Amino acid sequence: MAEATISGATHPILENDYASEWMGIQVLALSDGHATIRMTLRQEMLNGFGMAHGGMIFAFGDTAFALACNPVNPAPGEENNITVAAGVDINFLKPAYRGQVITAVADRRSTAGRSGLYDIQIFAAAPQPDSGPDSGNPGELIAEFRGRSRTISKK
Repeated sequence: MAEATISGATHPILENDYASEWMGIQVLALSDGHATIRMTLRQEMLNGFGMAHGGMIFAFGDTAFALACNPVNPAPGEENNITVAAGVDINFLKPAYRGQVITAVADRRSTAGRSGLYDIQIFAAAPQPDSGPDSGNPGELIAEFRGRSRTISKK
């Protein structure tokens, strides 16, 4: 499925995530309440204006959100819980284009009981070694995604 992280770890929710696999998402970092992912925008991800389709940017942010919400190794007694979106908002700030590498950085802001609040920033950079995500410079901020989560029992 989705490519392993730089450190070699993967997240169990990606094992059957065919959408993230199709998108070519790579996991760069995972920790409790945090995820960093990236992908390269391909031609089939563009809209009629030649820029990234808003749905692609949204789906990309949603994957980072899901990874930040769900622990890689659930605590004892929490194996039968999953955390899902209760609601989200996205603000598109700038367009992104074919060939650009986009990076999403998701961070938990707050939790209360079974509810949580997460902010996901999405950046776009030209695919160049001196300005790409591996250089520490993820590029320009293109979207802000805010997710509200709810932890529920698996069915």
